[in-house]
This record gives sequence, C-alpha cells and structure tokens, in this order.
Amino acid sequence: MKMSIQIKLPEGLKISPFELNMLIAAKLFEEGLITSGQGAEMVDLSKQAFIELLGKYSVSVFQYGADELEEDIKNA
Repeated sequence: MKMSIQIKLPEGLKISPFELNMLIAAKLFEEGLITSGQGAEMVDLSKQAFIELLGKYSVSVFQYGADELEEDIKNA
C-alpha cells in the first residue's frame, strides 16, 4: 500500500522534491523501517543507485552496531 502525505515546509527552503524524498527514504532505511528496495522505489531509482546515494546522507548500508561488528571481526 502506498501512502501520500503533505508536508508544510518553511518558505524559501531550497530543496527539490527528489532531495526531500531521498532524505525521508534514507532516514527510514537507517532506522530499519524499510528495505533498500523500498527506499529505491520511493525515490524512483534502482536499488544500486539508492545504495550508492546513502553515503551522501551519512547513512551506512551496513546495519551493524559497533558491538556486532567487533563480534564479527573476532569470529572471522
């Protein structure tokens, strides 16, 4: 199910609809609420392009916490 929302933005805010959608999709992905495929669909990009852009929004593709990463390194 797709949902549309209306957001009131401050006047003079210079942000494109794509940038706003990407900000929202990146944050939802970061929080684990959507998959990379769903994020890509939200912004009309391929999954690969969405993943590549996440770094621009300071979002890691790897959903690891520091503890999990250290544990994986110990086990490697």
